[in-house]
Amino acid sequence: MPGQAHDKVVIMGQATGMRSRTGGMWWGTTIEAPDPSGLAKFYAELLGWHIGHEEPGTAIVAASPQGPFFVFQQAEGYRAPVWPPIAGEQRPMMHFDFQVGDLDSAVAEAVTLGATVAESQPQENVRVMFDPAGHPFCLCFDEA
Repeated sequence: MPGQAHDKVVIMGQATGMRSRTGGMWWGTTIEAPDPSGLAKFYAELLGWHIGHEEPGTAIVAASPQGPFFVFQQAEGYRAPVWPPIAGEQRPMMHFDFQVGDLDSAVAEAVTLGATVAESQPQENVRVMFDPAGHPFCLCFDEA
């Protein structure tokens, strides 16, 4: 949840988590895309991250050399998700939320980079957007 620290879950005095993972190991999210390099460029520019690796069918955007990473992977027959969901259409399986300091300027910047604004907007302080591949993401203004 935004704005809250996350600690390892402790059950009966024992920290849980994957034991084979140690500090400094990378982690990320893989996203299917019709044009992995193009989508990597979009998110790198939107977030001020860098493209850490590219090869045919795969592009990786990183916040730092240690991550987190977004991995964009080639998807043949890609169908963009529909939001709000419509029965029988490809549902969004996940989306990114990005906190911003000024909602209007963040929307304008994202549109300049190739995003589009969703027609349906369920909250005053959030703008649902679509990246160039049609994945939804939210720009969230939170004064706290």
